[in-house]
Amino acid sequence: MSVGAGVTELVAKALAEDLGDGDLTTDATVPADARGRARIVQKQPGVVYGLDAAAEAFRLTGAGDLDKLVVEGTWADAVPRQVALVAGPARALLAAERVALNLLGHLSGIATATSAFVEAARSEGGRAVILDTRKTTPLLRSLEKAAVRAGGGQNHRMGLYDAILIKENHIALAGGLVAAVDRARAAHPGIPVEVECRNADEVEAALATGASRLLLDNMDLAGLRAAVAARDAGGSPVTLEASGGVTLETVGAISATGVDYVSVGALTHSAPALDLSMLLEA
Repeated sequence: MSVGAGVTELVAKALAEDLGDGDLTTDATVPADARGRARIVQKQPGVVYGLDAAAEAFRLTGAGDLDKLVVEGTWADAVPRQVALVAGPARALLAAERVALNLLGHLSGIATATSAFVEAARSEGGRAVILDTRKTTPLLRSLEKAAVRAGGGQNHRMGLYDAILIKENHIALAGGLVAAVDRARAAHPGIPVEVECRNADEVEAALATGASRLLLDNMDLAGLRAAVAARDAGGSPVTLEASGGVTLETVGAISATGVDYVSVGALTHSAPALDLSMLLEA
């Protein structure tokens, strides 16, 4: 993870939201010349990710540079463990604490959830790749999708601007599936076309268009197997993506149907934060 201007701006806004005109408690109780040493501790098994964003919070408050003690993107069961150290002015350390931990806990939670889904997807012999969706926190998408990659998943699309996914509303407004696909190809001939399908008839129609990928929306296991069989019987190179209500309990069976991808909105919209804390020593 690299910190660009966008992350710096986001962290600065988060600090301004939290600090306002100043930290009333710290300014009243902590001497201005006090220094401290902060330890960031992972208290729950999982994957840590987001230390660069956390480091930016400490840098912007003047607390100093964050020293990473772990390799991000790797699952750890042995907790508690120290993941980072920062030493500097005590007031600055406390000013950065909550923003740093909020970002680190949130992004680590996404990486942890993704890692769990990746493992579960292989539990019944399937080999489907886990994808995220656009169901992200506004303005945090790039960070959240980076956390998905850190957890072993892949990104579906960053936004509406970098991929074509034709859904039922597009089909209705375009005048039918074939018309929608033809228009998409004419407008953007170099971009692969993905088509959403809800049943066997729609799968058959979408396969006939030569779409690059089919999004199999809320299909049961029998429907997913039938779609895989239809694809394989025709020798089509199209890839298949299962989506809709996927959980850790169901992703193994879904993957085992033979689909190539499973997209999971919960990775970014419902992943619980990983439990981390900051311990400050004088």
